Amino acid sequence: MKKKLLSMVLCGAMAAAMLTGCGDGQSASASGSGSMYRVLYSSEVSSLNYLTTATTNEYQIGANVIDTLVEYDSFSNLQPGLATEWSYDDATLTWTFTLREGQKWIDYTGAEVADVTAQDFVDAMAYVLDPANNSATAGNLFGTIKNAEEYYNGLAGEEGAAKIDFSEVGVKAVDATTLQYTLASECPYFLSMLTYVCFMPAYGPQLAEQGANFATTADTMYYCGAYYISAFEPQEQMILTKNPNNWDAEHVYIEAIQRTYNAEADTIGAEMAKRGEIDQTTLGSDIVDAWMSDSATSNMVSMQRPKIDFDYFYCFNFNVHKLNEDFYRDGMTGYSIDEKYEPQNWEIAVNNENFRQSIMHAINRTSTVYISTGDYADPANYIQNTITPAGFSVDEATGKDYTEQEAFADIVSKDFYDEAAAVAYKEAAMEELAAEGVTFPVKTLVRYNPTTTNWEEECVVLEQQLESVLGTDYIDVIVEAGPADSFLTDVRRSSDYMLLLCNWGADYADPETWTDPFYQAANGDGTYNRGMRYAYMAYAIEDNTASADTVKEYFELVEAAKAITDDTTARYAAFAEAESFLIEHALAVPYGVTVSDFVVSRLNPWEGQYAAFGVSNLRYKGQKLYDSPISMEDFEKAAEEHK
Repeated sequence: MKKKLLSMVLCGAMAAAMLTGCGDGQSASASGSGSMYRVLYSSEVSSLNYLTTATTNEYQIGANVIDTLVEYDSFSNLQPGLATEWSYDDATLTWTFTLREGQKWIDYTGAEVADVTAQDFVDAMAYVLDPANNSATAGNLFGTIKNAEEYYNGLAGEEGAAKIDFSEVGVKAVDATTLQYTLASECPYFLSMLTYVCFMPAYGPQLAEQGANFATTADTMYYCGAYYISAFEPQEQMILTKNPNNWDAEHVYIEAIQRTYNAEADTIGAEMAKRGEIDQTTLGSDIVDAWMSDSATSNMVSMQRPKIDFDYFYCFNFNVHKLNEDFYRDGMTGYSIDEKYEPQNWEIAVNNENFRQSIMHAINRTSTVYISTGDYADPANYIQNTITPAGFSVDEATGKDYTEQEAFADIVSKDFYDEAAAVAYKEAAMEELAAEGVTFPVKTLVRYNPTTTNWEEECVVLEQQLESVLGTDYIDVIVEAGPADSFLTDVRRSSDYMLLLCNWGADYADPETWTDPFYQAANGDGTYNRGMRYAYMAYAIEDNTASADTVKEYFELVEAAKAITDDTTARYAAFAEAESFLIEHALAVPYGVTVSDFVVSRLNPWEGQYAAFGVSNLRYKGQKLYDSPISMEDFEKAAEEHK
């Protein structure tokens, strides 16, 4: 039977523990006990609260200090975690998990506090589903856990929503070591959801005691994972110390992780790694050439493991109106985008399919990938013509990768970059839009986060591409930096962009997870829920724009696919039909999977946990600290042995 979640390029046998070719050519060996992994970071977490956060930067902390019911090994195989066994009752849609006995909660000093029990999972879910706590992942429980959405909406005072007691939500502690989840409907990927933050436990008495202060500091949370936070001084340092009480401590090889804050980490990291002062840093494309051509540093350079848990795509913003705190329109009182960028003009243009198609076909993705990789990586390994990455899901019944579905036949091998087609779409769009009163050039605001390496450069290249192919008589691309510390909140979630390179990380092992940035469910009153606050496509329907029927058809295709729960082959085919429709109508522009960074690292990335969803990839458990940086030869050998 083929494994479901394979790397796009690499999977199979575990890499050898002893790597050759490091440093002076001698074999590198793992450090012994007492090893400390040292790394710089330039973006401080805004919260330690794993039950409310929605950023990878913050997930990484929770992933290492809180264990989950199940986990994944380095080959993406499901393994027991805090649960030792589980069963499913088809008739009642109930999953029952047996927890490990003796697993402890500890505080920031490492002192034992209490046993981890089933009630801790119940209390944590109650916290997530309380609107007062503003959890960014509460929506992941909606439609999955029985009455989760109904309970949340009742507390939130949603119009027409009845308040229900939490006991009606599908989570229950049968006894101290028996936990039950009752699903809202059949969910073929439920087990894979359990590695996500909204299913993590928390010590109930502490949640009640701390209230809004929970997980604001190292001493206002407890820990049950491979590590605990023994020290945290914001914008100074964070120390993660090995938890000796963890059930799987024997496979936690690094004793401590020292994270030191430095706003200039991207600038000074390389030299500090060269001097041996830190154990990992990312190398910018501007210095990779120099390092690779210098005999003193060439053997210090390797790459990250290719990742298919994140995919990138360009989003068109279908809503340029101000949003309230719940991310709905605030009475249509104004625009979310400065009026100097003519948002009212954009609002008409973006709903014209020929306009979107012209942009889609004028983007040369190969050029922007090279900005990040230089000449050392083949862009073909990263560029994707689908939103769902190749290798993410395999239909076990047919042995086919999801991206091999018939619906993608004309998409996967196509090069969207086609100047002649782009110009043809432009000419059709200009004629149609002029008739609607659009003025040219259409100002197109493209935002970037100034702390993300190479993003500004990529946006500049994008501007050059679009204006060169389509002409400045048609489009005026305006590249503008967003805030460094709150980019997602102030830009994407506030609808303050026109064209934006977005990414999405899978939450579970099913193609449905890749619809979350786009699909929005109907509320039954002519409005749609807020979705994941990416493209706001539902407003095209609510405003009855030129794209209304197209967006509505996409939503209906997604709903039809979601309804298929007992036939994986039919389910995958239906989701592929919906996704191909999204792409064919240029409602989004596929870009590619995460480009592997060049790094100096004393970690072998093939030894860590790996799954194309959840938080497994963020964990240090299973990784060893080597006595010298991994070379590219070592990396490639380990990759080959992992096939």
